[in-house]
Amino acid sequence: MREHTDDAITDFSHRPVEVDGVTKKVHVAGSGPGVVLMPEMPGISPDVLRFARWVRDAGFTVYVPSLFGVDGAHPTAEAGEEVVRRACVSAEFRAFAGGGTSPVTRWLRGLARIAHAECGGPGVGAIGLCFTGNFALTMSLEPAVIAPVVNHPSLPLDDPGGLELGDEDAAALRERISRDGLKVLAYRFEGDRWCTGQRFAAYRALLGDAFDGRVLPDTAANTDPPPFFRDVVGTPHSVVTAHLVDAEGHPTLRARDEILAFLTERL
Repeated sequence: MREHTDDAITDFSHRPVEVDGVTKKVHVAGSGPGVVLMPEMPGISPDVLRFARWVRDAGFTVYVPSLFGVDGAHPTAEAGEEVVRRACVSAEFRAFAGGGTSPVTRWLRGLARIAHAECGGPGVGAIGLCFTGNFALTMSLEPAVIAPVVNHPSLPLDDPGGLELGDEDAAALRERISRDGLKVLAYRFEGDRWCTGQRFAAYRALLGDAFDGRVLPDTAANTDPPPFFRDVVGTPHSVVTAHLVDAEGHPTLRARDEILAFLTERL
């Protein structure tokens, strides 16, 4: 069994970033092209930070914005449920069907612009996880974002075939894909009840061949995730974080390597 402890995040710099008058803390590490890695519920967990370090060590500057929860905290069931409840009623997020695009994505697009200005290169990557999964797609409305990775997107929570996306943004994304040849990489577990096959089908209908949705068998999921994922999520879900198995040749580790290769190719 893995040891589940908090992460002090001592190997990142921590700074406030202001976009349109809104300031959020962002943890930054590495050098090279910029990649914005958004947290999954219930926050910037040790597993999210492990993935951030892999991105950093692959030759990128990784930006991890604090959007909810306690940064570095081990995801317990009780605390995690409270974070979810707060996020679901927050004005920044559109957790349920009919809400359209979450307003926080405007701030995240601003962070992408800052990352591109600081790091240079052809553009930046954006990686969403779970609650923020689809944000990587809507961040692509910012021209600087050229490598979006959508991991097990769970919104809207009440519509397994829905997309957390307003109609105008959907049309703008289709236009950008047609104009710029944007590609979208995505992952889910086959039996994930939060990110279903219906949702991937909806992405395919919206994005066509630009959507590269990859599905892992449930048997590939780590069987010893933190309590929030074991007791609340209750299904194979987090391909490259809580349900990743760090063993050579394992399907989840291959998914990690595919994401890093995608970022390298695009950036």
